[in-house]
Amino acid sequence: MTTIVTILTPGYADWETALLNAAARSYFNIDTRFATPGGKPVTSSGGLKVTPDLAVEDINVSAIDALVVNGGVAWSQADAPDIGRVLVAARDAGKTVAGICDGTLALARAGLLDEVAHTSNSTDNLTPTGYKGAAHYRDQPDAVISGRIVTAPGTAPVSFMGGVLETLGLRDDNLNYYLGMYGAEHKAA
Repeated sequence: MTTIVTILTPGYADWETALLNAAARSYFNIDTRFATPGGKPVTSSGGLKVTPDLAVEDINVSAIDALVVNGGVAWSQADAPDIGRVLVAARDAGKTVAGICDGTLALARAGLLDEVAHTSNSTDNLTPTGYKGAAHYRDQPDAVISGRIVTAPGTAPVSFMGGVLETLGLRDDNLNYYLGMYGAEHKAA
């Protein structure tokens, strides 16, 4: 069974990966799991309380297909969790590694955005991480797929969902239907 693990932190932005995990689980029968630093329960910026399935430190990249970093205020703090080891291990194992909004900061800190096309909320958002990928930054409102790396600004949960599922080989008429359905409001005048 295909497995996606989403990393959450205290104050995570609950809307950013909600569509991804709901579509993956409900429509594509993907096993969705949630991890937090230390395996501790977290509360989202909207007040949603989550008891995780596992600790970030216990993620076995050989047992998953995608590792997703949900955005949230924790990633821009000086004491942001250091998850670089598991991100690099997932990338090196050929897994999908994805970050949305400030979750892209974790990918940048780990060096995953230095040589690939990517996006975020802005280049200024990524600069404090010390990353060297500014030449590969794409200033666009939707997700960027580069191999098995998927990035998106916080305003793009629909294309982020599509990007992650596409890297898992699920781009088909069903996914196109869901992308159209979830993104329909963006086409309204």
